[in-house]
Amino acid sequence: MLWAGSMSLFELSHYVKEKPLYEQGFILLPHLSTLAYGTGPGGEISDVYAFFVIAVLHVISSGILSLGGLYHSIFGPEKLEETSFGAIFAFQWQDRFRVTSILGAHLISLGLAALLLFIKASFFGGLYDTSASGGGDVRLIKESCVTLNPFVLGRYLLRAPFGSEGWIISINNLEDLVGGHYWVGLICLTGGLWHIQTRPYSIVVRSFTWSGEAYLAYSLSALSLLGFIAAVFSWYNNTAYPSEFYGPTGPEASQAQSFTFLVRDQKLGVKIASSQGPTALPKYLMRSPTGEIIFGGETMRFWSMQGQWVEPLRTSYGLDIQKIQSDIQTWQERRAAEYMTHAPLGSLNSVGGVATEVNSVNYVSPRSWLTSSHW
Repeated sequence: MLWAGSMSLFELSHYVKEKPLYEQGFILLPHLSTLAYGTGPGGEISDVYAFFVIAVLHVISSGILSLGGLYHSIFGPEKLEETSFGAIFAFQWQDRFRVTSILGAHLISLGLAALLLFIKASFFGGLYDTSASGGGDVRLIKESCVTLNPFVLGRYLLRAPFGSEGWIISINNLEDLVGGHYWVGLICLTGGLWHIQTRPYSIVVRSFTWSGEAYLAYSLSALSLLGFIAAVFSWYNNTAYPSEFYGPTGPEASQAQSFTFLVRDQKLGVKIASSQGPTALPKYLMRSPTGEIIFGGETMRFWSMQGQWVEPLRTSYGLDIQKIQSDIQTWQERRAAEYMTHAPLGSLNSVGGVATEVNSVNYVSPRSWLTSSHW
């Protein structure tokens, strides 16, 4: 709590309005911006007062929590069961009913947190939607539009985690994201109440070791799994982690380079639909393994990338040449040019076909921080 508040104040004190958040190395302010605090069209930060208030509230809360810790460690009773009010929180490691009740209480807390995101998105201010028309904007996700169909949401869980399937990391719209939190909240609340009211079955008792070390091992294994999922999620997903705040993904920066050079050469009069490269392969546009029209060159390996700045130029058969020739907006050009030089690679040289800035050794994308720390 203290770290979150103090680090937010630290980032806020170094905030430069003229630069995007991802270029300033921030990892907390992008999260607040994603929650639509002080955010305007195109991901522009219009007001930082909300950041300050949230940071100060975290610092104050950390002080209250620390006072409670000092009280219980110095002045409080040695055993909670010795007091009338604290007896409900007392437990032994081998007390299976009490331990599963604690599990239930944690599930209820997680469920309430998930439902709070649903309420925030649908009733109190909305969320930042990178897919909103015109380059992204804050949008209230109406409850009538939230995806509540379990079969639609269940398809994410049944997808393969590899290739263009992407498992839950492939989610690309806020309606599904908010609907998923709604269902996770209900399931966690139901599971929490069930664990509080029941005792573990005999088969469960025989299957687990009931000791402090075992609980620690179970918790660490669960955290490691969630850490791996969060690492890949923050690296590839640009809906829950909008590129306007966290910087482009690797595939997105690669595709942005192809798009930028295509737009430049098209303005110079090059016929992008038929031009070939030095190896007689299409230079600007080519066919994907499944037949869609995609960007050519070295970045063709990322042909299945979904970026909100390029999706308006796509149809059911891939990139639309007529749209590319007549319907490219200036905000798309600016965003692609910015993403091209801010790949989350941290290298002086071209990596994966992406040209990086000359001083990019000093630039580390927030995606790199979040991915490496979770990994």
